[in-house]
Amino acid sequence: MTPQLTDLAALTRNRARARDMLWQTEALAEVQDRLAQVNKPLTQMAVVSDFPEIWRGLRQNLHIVPQAETLALREGAYDAVIHAMGLHWANDPVGQLVQARRALRPDGLLIALLFGGQTLFELRASLAQAEAEVSGGLSPRVLPMGEIRDLGGLLQRAGLALPVADSFTKTLIYRDLAHLCADLRAFGETNALAARPRHFTRRAIFARAGAIYARHYGQADGRIPATFELLCLTGWAPHEGQQKPLRPGSAAARLADALGAAEITLPQKDG
Repeated sequence: MTPQLTDLAALTRNRARARDMLWQTEALAEVQDRLAQVNKPLTQMAVVSDFPEIWRGLRQNLHIVPQAETLALREGAYDAVIHAMGLHWANDPVGQLVQARRALRPDGLLIALLFGGQTLFELRASLAQAEAEVSGGLSPRVLPMGEIRDLGGLLQRAGLALPVADSFTKTLIYRDLAHLCADLRAFGETNALAARPRHFTRRAIFARAGAIYARHYGQADGRIPATFELLCLTGWAPHEGQQKPLRPGSAAARLADALGAAEITLPQKDG
């Protein structure tokens, strides 16, 4: 049984209260740039998002479905599927990608955007140190997000061809920790972990976290930075016409000849 990392009911509540679409619009712009580089028609597209109003203008005849354990996508129906800023909350990210791959036609494109492991590293470290100092323990307060080297492998596990994973970071500047937390609520990205504390956090913990944050990461003017890493995973539904990697040892020319360099033979070890 898949471990339940996320409390889906809490996530739904958080998303319903969201009022700042900054990261949804960032993701939309990234998708538009990437689709503009695709040199084939994409007439039937689907988007997995809890914020349909942001994505509705991406294409005509766009099919938008909410994030759920089972995605309401038709099998083999789409030239492209966009998984928009929700995969980091998925209890079964490989299962989500498998469902998206099954919904694609052969040679169909998947683009998945999500927060990566460098997101809010300052907040995570500050809260952990503060709670350890004040209460002597640790509670899950910030979602543990995947690293790009690990998430790229999920595409292959899901059966997608030509997988690519890349990322970029953006830093937002806040007056203090309280204003950062207010923005996270506005983004719909506050704590929805299944194992999160179900009681109010002591003020002393937040006060200490704010002091640690300012001391270790604060700027000269007293404001604090918050890092957000956006990952973009792309892959294609398998098709016989796609490029395939050459078999090892099948090269017709030596690398040394191509580089115009002398070839050096390493000595063989005995035994």
